[in-house]
Amino acid sequence: MRKTILIAVVGVVAASPLLHAQTSFSPECRREVVKLCGADRSNRRACIIDKADQLSAPCRTALRERVGALRDNPRVGQRQNGGQRASGDQRVSGGTEYAYGPDPLQRLVFYPAKVKGEHSPLIIFVHGGGWKRGDLSNATGRYKPKHYPENGYAFATINYRLVPDATVEQAAADVAKSIEYLVGRAAVLGFDPRRVVLMGHSAGAHLAALVGTDPQYLRAVGLEPSGLAGVIPLDGAAYDVPLQMVDGNRFMQKTYSQAFGTDPARQWALSPTAHAAAPNARSFLILHIERADGTRQSKALAEQLRAAGTAVQINAVEGKGLKGHAEINRSLGNPDYPATAIVDKWLADLFR
Repeated sequence: MRKTILIAVVGVVAASPLLHAQTSFSPECRREVVKLCGADRSNRRACIIDKADQLSAPCRTALRERVGALRDNPRVGQRQNGGQRASGDQRVSGGTEYAYGPDPLQRLVFYPAKVKGEHSPLIIFVHGGGWKRGDLSNATGRYKPKHYPENGYAFATINYRLVPDATVEQAAADVAKSIEYLVGRAAVLGFDPRRVVLMGHSAGAHLAALVGTDPQYLRAVGLEPSGLAGVIPLDGAAYDVPLQMVDGNRFMQKTYSQAFGTDPARQWALSPTAHAAAPNARSFLILHIERADGTRQSKALAEQLRAAGTAVQINAVEGKGLKGHAEINRSLGNPDYPATAIVDKWLADLFR
C-alpha cells in the first residue's frame, strides 16, 4: 500500500532484554543497533521503529525472528493478550496487544496466521457499538480470531475513540491509523501488506466502508483506498447517513443524532455512498440480514460502487431484528454459520 514500507520492530524493543543476554542477536547486530540508536535504552524503541530500514538485512531478519519468538513469551516486549473476552465469555489465545496511538482506546490485538508466510493476507476487524460503545474484548466474536488464522490469514481487531469524547471523523481516522500501523510492520508481523481486508460490523461496518471509499482518511496516513484489497461490511445501515436519519429504526435515532449531529452536509460527508466514486478499495463483500433499512442501504451502496467500476458482491444472510444483527457478528467464523462459507469463498477468490 505504501510505496516505501519500513521494516519496524514494535513494542518488543521497549524492554532491554531484547538486545541482551537471553536473545539470539549476534554481537555485530547489537553493536549495529547501538551505533544507530545510541546507548540510551529509553529511546531505543522509537529509534528502531524510525530507522529500521538503515539496519543490515541480517539484523532485520534477527529482529523479525525475535518478534516471532516473543509471541509466546509474555515476559519480554509486547504485552501478551491471553485472549479477548468473546461472546459467551470464551477466550481465544495467541493475540498480542499493540498501541497504534497515544490514546488508551487506540489499541489493537494481532493474531498471526497459523501457517506463517510472507504472503499471508491480513483481516482487520472494526467492532460495532453505535460509534459510542463497544470494545474489541467483547464485540469481536469468539470465532473470528480462531477461524481466520487457522485458515492462513493474519487477523487483527481494533479499538478506536468513541462518541461523545471523539467524533465519527476521529473514529474513521483511527481505523486508518491502525491500518497504517499494521502495514508499516507487515514484514515483522508476517503478512503481505498488499493483501489487507477491512471488515466491520454495524457501526464498524460504516467505518470500514467509509475508510474504503473516502480517500481522505487513508491519505492522511500516506496510504490509498486502492491499497486495500477488500472491505467486508457486516450488516451496516448508515451508508447514506441523511437517509438513515429519517428512514432508520426509530429506536436508533438518538444514537444517530449523537454520532452525526444535525448538519445534513456533515451527515452526507460521513456517508460511504457519497464517496462511492473511484478511488475505492479494490473489492467489496457487503453482507446484510433481513431488515428493511439495512437491505436498502446495502443495495444502494453496492449499486453506487458498481457504477464506479468497483468489484462488489452483496449477500443477504438469514436473520431478523436485533438477534440477527448480533448473530452475524457473533457467529461469523463458525463453520456451521452460513455466512462463514460466503466470506471464506470470497476471500479465497480474492487472493487466489
